[in-house]
Amino acid sequence: MNNSHPETGNQDFIEFDCPQCNTRLKVALANAGKQAKCPNCEAIVDLPQNTLTDPGGNIPDGPVILNDQKESAGNDDLAAGLSHENPAATSSSSAATTNPTSGTQVENGGSWSRPAITSDLLKDTPTRQLYQKITMEISKLFVGQPELVQGTLVALFSGGHVLIESVPGLGKTLFVRTLAQVLGCEFGRIQFTADLMPSDVTGAPIFNMKTQEFDFRPGPVFTQLLLADEINRSPAKTHAALLEIMQEKNVTVDGTTHQLDPPFLVMATQNPIESEGTYNLPEAQLDRFMFKLIADYPSEEQEADILQLHGGQSDLDRRLSEDVQQVTDSAEILEITRSNSTVNIEPSLVDYINKIVRKTRSWPAFYMGASPRAGIALMQGARTLAAFQGRDYAVPDDVVEISLSVLRHRVMLTAESEVEGKNVDQLLRDLIRTVEVPRIKD
Repeated sequence: MNNSHPETGNQDFIEFDCPQCNTRLKVALANAGKQAKCPNCEAIVDLPQNTLTDPGGNIPDGPVILNDQKESAGNDDLAAGLSHENPAATSSSSAATTNPTSGTQVENGGSWSRPAITSDLLKDTPTRQLYQKITMEISKLFVGQPELVQGTLVALFSGGHVLIESVPGLGKTLFVRTLAQVLGCEFGRIQFTADLMPSDVTGAPIFNMKTQEFDFRPGPVFTQLLLADEINRSPAKTHAALLEIMQEKNVTVDGTTHQLDPPFLVMATQNPIESEGTYNLPEAQLDRFMFKLIADYPSEEQEADILQLHGGQSDLDRRLSEDVQQVTDSAEILEITRSNSTVNIEPSLVDYINKIVRKTRSWPAFYMGASPRAGIALMQGARTLAAFQGRDYAVPDDVVEISLSVLRHRVMLTAESEVEGKNVDQLLRDLIRTVEVPRIKD
């Protein structure tokens, strides 16, 4: 059997390193340019288009771990619910677009995908090392949901907040508690209800009988990682109490301003199914969230792992203290957050971000487009994502990867689009396809 490529002479294999866990993987050349799920860390990775030879004799359908490690399930790993095309691939103009990393021209209607991020291209930076350590420790207790984990960490190291939309029982509280243990940060939780008052969130002055004076008693918001559970069950006056906290990271009560200890991350959740007794979040507050992340049910294999891991009657507090190690602290988080601001974003990429955001305001299916804060979030998130991958420069793929999370809660559908049942994410993908991808020099 001849495994060589008819044009290049290379064998029909692609061998590359997973950018998340550095596991050596092998996949058939026919799957080049697609997306697949790493069988080791379950991260969604872009399969490279450039081929590297491998002396093996079998052509796998899905990614296979080399070096005598476990193999993947096969074709089921390939699609992973994602399109094989990059959503930013196609330009609306008749001119060819450009691969941002290799400079390869792609005709209109085609797609591009960045080459494999190998160990030769990535720098083993402190930020990349820390990101890998954090995700490794989280995976000891929290199974799956790679988009939730990555999005939350990008928001944390960018100084933003996240809104999570998911059904109950997917482990959001476990995730935040595990994250707090790994980061060495304080954890707080507020269960939002219809009778929750603003003072129940921020705290209030309490009269001290000994001193005959009012002393401020801090509320549960005085923490570092705050889980605002079912935030849409409280009225607008309670939501308003979080506006200053999320934007300014301080609380003002009776004319006195109280600072919160950095880093500070709000993870708010809402149930997309049950609408009885809920209040829509105002646009002003939605715009304060850097990302809106969608958490879905785990796969069959992941749910089996969850049952094995948490099906016993072990004490969770003990497991958090014994099984999960702290790998960083607040000072290092703040230092890396500051260092991420030095990641280079070329003017052409800034223009690309600006065009995407501005186009949401004139897109026919949207009644309201994204604000300039969305563009800032795209730039900050792209910088952090590039730093997590060991690069000191951002590329269009970084922008595309977080664009849905940044934009989906900042746009409003027209009445006609809602009646037709159009999906916000799909409309945003269609929009992004019309924006020409810039060429980024390495």
